[in-house]
Amino acid sequence: MNNTTIGFIGAGNMANSLIRGLLAKGFQPSSIIVADVDNEKLEVLSSEYGIRLADNQSIAREANVVVLAVKPQVIEEVCTNISLQADSSLVVSVAAGTTVALLEKWLGNSTAIIRSMPNTPALIGKGATGLFANKFVSGKQKDLAKALMDGVGISVWVENESDMDTVTAVSGSGPAYYFLFMEAMQETAAELGLSDDVAQQLIYQTALGAADLAMQSTDSTVELRRKVTSPNGTTEAAIKSFEADHLRELVRKALTAARDRSIELAKKSNK
Repeated sequence: MNNTTIGFIGAGNMANSLIRGLLAKGFQPSSIIVADVDNEKLEVLSSEYGIRLADNQSIAREANVVVLAVKPQVIEEVCTNISLQADSSLVVSVAAGTTVALLEKWLGNSTAIIRSMPNTPALIGKGATGLFANKFVSGKQKDLAKALMDGVGISVWVENESDMDTVTAVSGSGPAYYFLFMEAMQETAAELGLSDDVAQQLIYQTALGAADLAMQSTDSTVELRRKVTSPNGTTEAAIKSFEADHLRELVRKALTAARDRSIELAKKSNK
């Protein structure tokens, strides 16, 4: 990413996380420029990190990579009021539900565009991001975008833009599913006699440990579950209860509902 200037239009939480990720990787503050309607946010970035401040058009003219980190309801106005510096510019959008077709319409039909779907753990460097590139994105630009998003966790490419709706259902909305499950465990643990503090510590660490173990192990989650489930033991009793109440079908219905809602919202924004 040497000799690359990255511009952020929008200085909210996600932009802040991406900027911190870049700086942690050794990216120079002088090569990052930011614009936002909120001057207070800009002053914080400038004073704490030495980031350069600019307006939207200056970023569009100077930056090799323009990150659109604005809310979906204002992205059309932002796009139609900037002129990119050249055909070599890459636009990375983190606006939920905004399709590549719309971005091409607003920015120009030959613009190199990458649509991304990060999730909220990106705010602490533990995010999971889905990426989709249009046909104008070069291999080098794909590498730049992945390096940007890997600064706040991990990122993966999908081949079809329609897959972004499933990414939204799985990882975009996914943290809320785990929070709900942890919330239910905490309530039940309290009913069974544990203090809130003890239950919280045990549940948080168990969730963290299970995720880390799954990521570091060469075993599938099916095999990991089997290894911890002793015949006729306590874990098996809980698993049998989950299966009897059709947990898998509940998950299938929930993720499908989230995917379908993502499709609906994208259709509305296309009108």
